[in-house]
Amino acid sequence: MTSYILYGGVTVLLMISAIFDIGKTKKALKIGYNSFKKLVPSIVPMLIFIGIILSVLSPSTISTILGDQSGVLGVLLGLFVGSITFMPGFVAFPLGANLLEHGAGYPQIAAFISSLMAVGFTTIGLEIKYFGKKSAILRNILGLIASVVFALIIWSVM
Repeated sequence: MTSYILYGGVTVLLMISAIFDIGKTKKALKIGYNSFKKLVPSIVPMLIFIGIILSVLSPSTISTILGDQSGVLGVLLGLFVGSITFMPGFVAFPLGANLLEHGAGYPQIAAFISSLMAVGFTTIGLEIKYFGKKSAILRNILGLIASVVFALIIWSVM
């Protein structure tokens, strides 16, 4: 239902934009299309990756590894996997939602997603090159600490 509302709203706004200035609307659509074409090569492999993960791991396996009953070990596993995994947010958040639907726990997924977004052990070499060793290490440590705090907050709320 939410999708229909969003698509309907976008359609109405697109029509309003076309009424006011069809030239700018066509230009905006062309820019959006070109941006989408550039994103497709990175989106498709990520969607395939998500599909493979969800087909290999059954809901009971996901629940065992990252479910509420996995407790602290599941949160630590989420932190670890998120810290070493590299994927963009537009793939990570749907993956988190799918894992939740298949039995994962909220604190475990919070740890996974927050460390995925805030910690980058796989990219630390590049960070050191551009930002310096001290800055890169400090940023990753602070990101990991923030992820732990975030997971603990979610755990206490849920």
